[in-house]
Amino acid sequence: MRALLCVEPGRLEIVDRPRPSPRAGEALVRVRRCGVCGTDYHIFEGSHPYLDYPRVIGHELSGEIAEIGPGCKSAVGDEIVVVPYLSCGTCVACRHGKPNCCQRIAVLGVHVDGGLAEYVCVPETNVAAAEGVTLDQAAMVEFLSIGAHAVRRANPRRGDRVLVVGVGPIGVGCAIFAKARGGSVTALDMRGDRLAFSRDVLKVDHTVVAGGDALAALSELTGGDLFEVVIDAAGRASSICVGFDYVAHGGTYVLVSVVRDAISFADPAFHAREMSLLGSRNATREDFLEVLRAIREGLVPTGALATHRASLERSPERFAEWIKPETGVIKALIEV
Repeated sequence: MRALLCVEPGRLEIVDRPRPSPRAGEALVRVRRCGVCGTDYHIFEGSHPYLDYPRVIGHELSGEIAEIGPGCKSAVGDEIVVVPYLSCGTCVACRHGKPNCCQRIAVLGVHVDGGLAEYVCVPETNVAAAEGVTLDQAAMVEFLSIGAHAVRRANPRRGDRVLVVGVGPIGVGCAIFAKARGGSVTALDMRGDRLAFSRDVLKVDHTVVAGGDALAALSELTGGDLFEVVIDAAGRASSICVGFDYVAHGGTYVLVSVVRDAISFADPAFHAREMSLLGSRNATREDFLEVLRAIREGLVPTGALATHRASLERSPERFAEWIKPETGVIKALIEV
């Protein structure tokens, strides 16, 4: 079978690999679509903190069941979305219902070879039925679920002011599900095209340009109160550190971004505000099901999110193009 291998930073190749066979409890998935996300671009650039090369990338997967191993109940031909977080089921996080931050987690395309290939084997518990959605839509469930999980961690109340810092694909998911919970959403980003998309397509309540006077603008926008919930999805340590200043007294700060660097904040201000600081990692099956429901109900503008696409064969050359900000990629889909 064909697969997309990141041999080293900046070098992608289509390679031949043996077709896997499902073991007991596993499903063989015929991959049909794979979304490209920030993680894949970071792998391509060489800036991902958890990765060893070479690696078959890809974890935003939709497809159909091609074969099942002993003990499985899925039917061959079922269209599914893959939950790409392989958890141990026995560690403290798994025992407490948090497999998304399993101590021994293996994320497809990061810790182990991923699904940008014709076939991939996963535990049957890591597939969810994609009933009522298209294969394109199903391939966007994973990144939207990360946003939905971050919002669920924040648990905003109806009417809370929610600031999403960085409205790339993950931030887009955060904005969508914060609005779905009744939040008043402000998008903060350095790029005018992302702010325009947030305003015109996502219908956020406010947009603010990130930069030197952003704090003054955000303070004026909220009458000096700032934001009950701030979610950082910008992916830069400098952004995370500045974001502490945007949180209201009694507010919550959720970090979705993963960065290599240490982050710091002023402890007196942190305590004065009795701020809650939360990490948000990956997503759970519950989040996947919430996103699937939202797509079926027409709450997610998936048609506007899928801005670019290519075949598996063309994907190595397209990566170098898609990674450039001027390309305007929101979500690129690879057809397998």
